[in-house]
Amino acid sequence: MGDVAGRADEAPDTRRPQDTDGAWAAQLLDHLRPAGREPRRVVGWLGPAVGAVVCLRDARGGLLAGEPLALDETVLADLVTGRISAAALEDGGRHVRMVGIPHPQQGPAAGAVLAVSRPEPFDRRAAEIVNRTASVLELLLRERELTEAGRRLRRATADLRLAILQLLMVEDTVSARRVAAGLWPGLLEADAARVYVLEGSPADRDRLAEDCADVTGGEALVVRCPAMDGHVIVVTPRPAAGERLRSLVDGRPGVFLGGSLRQRLARTATAYAQAISALAVARFRPDQTAVFAERTRPARLMEPAALRAWSAGVLRPLDRLPHHIRAELLATTRLGLEFTAVNAAKVLGVSRNTVRARMDRVETLLGTDFSDLSTRAAAHLALNTEAAREPHDSDEPPPPAPARLGDLLTSAALRTWADDLLGRLDADGRDLRGTLCAWLAADSNAERTARDLGVHAQTVREHVRAAEPVLERQLLAMGSDLYEVVLAHLSTGALAVPALGR
Repeated sequence: MGDVAGRADEAPDTRRPQDTDGAWAAQLLDHLRPAGREPRRVVGWLGPAVGAVVCLRDARGGLLAGEPLALDETVLADLVTGRISAAALEDGGRHVRMVGIPHPQQGPAAGAVLAVSRPEPFDRRAAEIVNRTASVLELLLRERELTEAGRRLRRATADLRLAILQLLMVEDTVSARRVAAGLWPGLLEADAARVYVLEGSPADRDRLAEDCADVTGGEALVVRCPAMDGHVIVVTPRPAAGERLRSLVDGRPGVFLGGSLRQRLARTATAYAQAISALAVARFRPDQTAVFAERTRPARLMEPAALRAWSAGVLRPLDRLPHHIRAELLATTRLGLEFTAVNAAKVLGVSRNTVRARMDRVETLLGTDFSDLSTRAAAHLALNTEAAREPHDSDEPPPPAPARLGDLLTSAALRTWADDLLGRLDADGRDLRGTLCAWLAADSNAERTARDLGVHAQTVREHVRAAEPVLERQLLAMGSDLYEVVLAHLSTGALAVPALGR
């Protein structure tokens, strides 16, 4: 028989049991209260209750609670496999009781073993306490297993929601619908949807995501953003969802909502960028909400046929690629221009090196350089114009003359919009307009701008930050807001028109 004694350097607790009148049952039941459901606490109580050293092991021999004990491996094997349910041993003057704790999904096999060792034999009372404690531990371990299974299910569901969003981001609507159909039938049957982005504190995001799922009643794809810790992304075809989501923002300090226009599912990436842009505006609004359509966009002020012809000409080198590769490159580049490569990679579920490689390939095909801010703004315009094309637009005849970006940027309507937008900065005595123009010309590099203007880099950043609420646009983060301000400067002639599409 193997050694069943306690550790040599630790004598077992031989204090007298805590009671002799059955009060132990009430104490044991207390461990089933919501505040006390912890196997370690039960094992810690059992030792003094029967004057013993207690060990709780899992089926693989790992210590779950209590003190490690050297136990008879043969008996343990019989308990774990379910050949016996309990055993009482005596070895070297020590008395050991072992009880198998069943696993709900393993039939008679035990998921854990409770072992109790003490110097004196187990009387009826002590044996009953051990057996009852094993029953309580079975309940607690089963609850823990169910809780863990629920956590795994929630994690799997969240991963599935993210996978659906990532498929939509690269325009693979067929696969996205197939994945969604099993768990959320009908969710993506509509051809169009809106994207909303809610922003709160990272610590409260799980609660915010749950609230979003509750108010949309299962009629929305709710995703914890993989790139921004405080963001929750909601994709929904239901018109009423916007008002329901606004109700979550109302009266909650630090929570903001940005919404997109209604877009085709294949344009989810564009809708997401619109929602992010609206979110930047929401931060300056008293009601903490904004929708992308609430302000004039420069693309709407350009001649539509000429703009589509120009964008088609810019992107024509990609037309030779297979459709799925072209769509993947365009979707990745749109997000890569909208966010950092790291965040775009998180949204798409690929590595940042993959994002950079795809964007490098687009640069090569277009014969351009995305390190230039004006070029990025022009490419962003072309990509989003292409993404907005309806299927019937492909048969539209080209304009009589070749489209040029310079001509698009000098339209009277666009010039009026640009003058009005940038004119808001003239009221500030710090020359925000001059600093902003120099900063854009330096590809948004504060240090280069500071050298050009002969000021401190922090002054440049403060001026740009001060311009954000005046223009109602987020400038220090790359994206649609910044590119709109670049287009305004291109329209007024403050910046040179880039070579893209010439």
